Amino acid sequence: MATENKNLSVYDKNKIPNAKDLRFGIVVSEWNGQITESLFQGAQEALLDCGASPENIIRWNVPGSFELTFGSKKMIKTQKVDAIIAIGSVIRGETSHFDFVCSATAQGIKDLNVAYDVPVIFCVLTDDNIQQSLDRSGGKHGNKGTEAAIAAIQMAVLGK
Repeated sequence: MATENKNLSVYDKNKIPNAKDLRFGIVVSEWNGQITESLFQGAQEALLDCGASPENIIRWNVPGSFELTFGSKKMIKTQKVDAIIAIGSVIRGETSHFDFVCSATAQGIKDLNVAYDVPVIFCVLTDDNIQQSLDRSGGKHGNKGTEAAIAAIQMAVLGK
């Protein structure tokens, strides 16, 4: 596993553009809420740490990861944001539902990035079990929400 025994959420704030003049949307899946809430906290903390103001961070909730694409599209069309972070968590179960949701969500977010000039950052954990999700949402592998926020800042600046 590429992230084994590594915390990938450490960043050098001096190498990240200041986010004070940027506006961010965060669309959060309510499914696997313990995981997605931790991812949201990591993203929000990193954005604030890099200069974003609380009033320039807009959060919308959607029922599940599959709905992240629609929520993100509506946010692009109705809010003036410089980047969106789509946060979700899909944990493998006993059926192929996992494969369909993961694939559709990834493709949907990719399609938004092709269709619009607002970057949508894919922050959807697709893990085999709850422990892997916990490890990547504030555990031993860091917080993918933090990583997504740094990517959102970098992409927002690139898009300006």
